[in-house]
Amino acid sequence: DVQLVESGGGSVQAGGSLRLSCVGSGDTYRRRSMGWFRQAPGKEREGVATISTLDGISKYADSVKGRFSISVGEDTVYLQMNSLIPEDTAMYYCVADPWATSLRATSYDYWGQGTQVTVS
Repeated sequence: DVQLVESGGGSVQAGGSLRLSCVGSGDTYRRRSMGWFRQAPGKEREGVATISTLDGISKYADSVKGRFSISVGEDTVYLQMNSLIPEDTAMYYCVADPWATSLRATSYDYWGQGTQVTVS
């Protein structure tokens, strides 16, 4: 099985930065693709960024391109968030899957518990 534990959320003023981390454990094969989704109150879950741990290829939602950056370390995926705006306020979830490459929530088998990001 796979466990994902997020950290790094918090409250920040507009224009500020945060760095989210997600430590994964369990079957490495099942964590070949990792990423971040978010969900704001009353809104659908939205794919933010994904990355392949095999080749480093990443994808971003249009709403975060140029502001957010996803990267991987040993058993960890990071989301560097710069130039934050109030619309970025949401619960951010780390995800993993052996095969997924898209930003569709249904593509990912494994989800963390989430970390809250609030931008004011």
